Amino acid sequence: MAQRSIMDLPRLGPEVPQRGNAFTRWLGRTVLRLMGWRIEGTPPNLRRFVIIGAPHTSNWDFVVAMAAAFALDLDVHWLGKHTLFRGPFGRLFRWMGGIPVDRSRGQGVVEAAVAAFRARERFVLGLSPEGTRRKVDQWKTGFHRIATGAGVPVVPVILDYGRKAVVITPPFHPTADVAADLATLRRRYQPGQARYPAYF
Repeated sequence: MAQRSIMDLPRLGPEVPQRGNAFTRWLGRTVLRLMGWRIEGTPPNLRRFVIIGAPHTSNWDFVVAMAAAFALDLDVHWLGKHTLFRGPFGRLFRWMGGIPVDRSRGQGVVEAAVAAFRARERFVLGLSPEGTRRKVDQWKTGFHRIATGAGVPVVPVILDYGRKAVVITPPFHPTADVAADLATLRRRYQPGQARYPAYF
């Protein structure tokens, strides 16, 4: 995987959903530079895909991921607990691509995400396959169900704290064998990449 400095970022292909301006690019690149992070790899030149970001063991994961998206001008959406969107931060989180989800109504989350894909020609959704910062024995299957339901690939992104690198890996096209797909995808990640390896 090619390594780049934070000032030498990949250009997104013309098909990739993009948004941003000079300020958001500066903000994303400044955050990454101050934290000592870089971006490796290039997002696929596709109009629609699901990003899975892991290992997810810290609140800092969100900061790094959003800084990378801002730095790249990538228009990525994410699902957040609906209570996060109340009060003064609600508008900010929506502006950052957040989509509120009431987890007590879990039956409709996958369907709503699939509908969002079908309603848009260009749409990128970022998810954590673990679904929590705590250690889990198995990944949740929601991202896989969303990708198969929408007919889009999965792009695994590694938040490698050991090397301070956001690593964008090649797209994966899910199959009907969910268990095999999860095992294949999980092999791209290692505990040593996590901020807290014991939680992965």
